[in-house]
Amino acid sequence: MPTELEELVDFLGHENIQIRQIAAANLTVFSSSQPSLFKRQELQPIRVLKVLVRDHPAIAKDALTMLINLSADGQILRCLADDDAFLEVLMAKITNPEEPNADDIAMLLANLAKAESFGRVVSLSRKNVDNVSTSTNALNQLMDCFVKGAEGALNKKADYDYLAYLFADISNTEEGRKFFTTKQDYDSVIPVTKLLVFTEHSSDIRRRGVAWTMKNVCFDVPSHPTLLSEDDDTGASLLPYILLPIMGSEEYPDDETSEMLPDLQLLPPDKKREPDNQIILAHLETLLLLTTTREGRDRMRQVQVYPIIRECHLHVENEEVREGCDRLVQVLMRGEEGEENETEKEAMARALALSGQQPGAILGTEENKEGDDDDDDKIVDILA
Repeated sequence: MPTELEELVDFLGHENIQIRQIAAANLTVFSSSQPSLFKRQELQPIRVLKVLVRDHPAIAKDALTMLINLSADGQILRCLADDDAFLEVLMAKITNPEEPNADDIAMLLANLAKAESFGRVVSLSRKNVDNVSTSTNALNQLMDCFVKGAEGALNKKADYDYLAYLFADISNTEEGRKFFTTKQDYDSVIPVTKLLVFTEHSSDIRRRGVAWTMKNVCFDVPSHPTLLSEDDDTGASLLPYILLPIMGSEEYPDDETSEMLPDLQLLPPDKKREPDNQIILAHLETLLLLTTTREGRDRMRQVQVYPIIRECHLHVENEEVREGCDRLVQVLMRGEEGEENETEKEAMARALALSGQQPGAILGTEENKEGDDDDDDKIVDILA
């Protein structure tokens, strides 16, 4: 005999809208604490919730909340992510500027991106969306929602911030990295460049997701020349957008400032460093990835990346960040194999003296940690 809660779950599919609404409103909390309630009868409640996403906005919001919470379960995640028809429903709704639950859909899509099958969104075609995107590619459409929709500019009831986490997961795949580094035919823009301006956005969700996307993209070593290039037509000019967040209001000697990238010179006295240490660490790891090639190392030395890392090391009292600085400095300041670089050695000694550190304190021996960050594996979970 079914329990009262199981009977309430059954009411989700009731033909009376008021009964559906009461059931949905009262079940949201249990979607997090008792997911087994929704796995009965071979996931029949999940199939009902998929339908309710298209119901009255209040019911749809509760249905989305439940699916966001329930997608933490692997079986349910696969059921949602593998469903082409359901994915199309979500795409149609999130690209509608009048959709009241667009942010909830963004959260659900961010969770679905954890599923391996969701990678098909990179090449998924659908009709273009007037006033949102002229592209017929689903991922391009989501990118355009994210860029155009910041701070309610596209949809007054949504900011699309959680799509940043979706991009981070997509960029974990080879196909995703190729997408983000390939100029798109519909607008002749390299997708990753659309995200760069958000490295100093007010939303920590955007900053975090964009930071991890940039880091993941840099695992594609063949794309490094494009990512480092400052050519307006062919390059992504990644460096200033990685370095700006880790800079504060510190003053640098004229000889260092004059060689920095133009965007990093003469920063205002109230310039604030990124407050989230994990985001700073992600940017440091991105820079470390860009040192994989000789071209990358030489470019960073040329534009005085070292002094910026030196100041970050001095002013951020966080062990992980300082270790990240150590690893990067170890690569930047050592001479190339078979070469002697006295200038770099002298600069290193001077910086150590200024910082009060003993030789070896910054030049650590810890190996580069290239594993996934915890945030890459998080499922967005919300409670009623």
